[in-house]
Amino acid sequence: MTDYAWHIPDPVTQPEFYADVPVKRLIAWVVDTIIVAVICLLILPFTAFTGIFFFPLMMLVVGFIYRVLTIAGGSATWGMRLVAIEFRTQAGRPFEFGMAFLHTLGFSISCAVFLIQIASMVLMIATPRAQGVTDHLLGTVAINKRAHT
Repeated sequence: MTDYAWHIPDPVTQPEFYADVPVKRLIAWVVDTIIVAVICLLILPFTAFTGIFFFPLMMLVVGFIYRVLTIAGGSATWGMRLVAIEFRTQAGRPFEFGMAFLHTLGFSISCAVFLIQIASMVLMIATPRAQGVTDHLLGTVAINKRAHT
């Protein structure tokens, strides 16, 4: 048995860790996008409203910072916490800052490249651990928090 299979839950013997994770990730993404948009709207007056002209860039930067900080602070964004899922490393540990940064970078790249995003969605639906492209590359998983608490 590999370290990978030893430290994170097995989807065959412990399917409760992965139940509904793709749907929960979608809901979390919608919630997080709304949170980032609200933060950007709150920042807008401090740019003398010139931020309107670069609002998509502001959303990208604020979203990146939001994701890194929230994931580093609890292995989940606020949207993920709402739906009770969290990230784990190959060793089964919560994310620290470095992994949160790398995962957010991979997530951002997959959002920027349409084919990678489609591949991620297909992988999340089709693979036993519901992992996207970034998860496969980093060896990480999103699991149900209530399954192990």
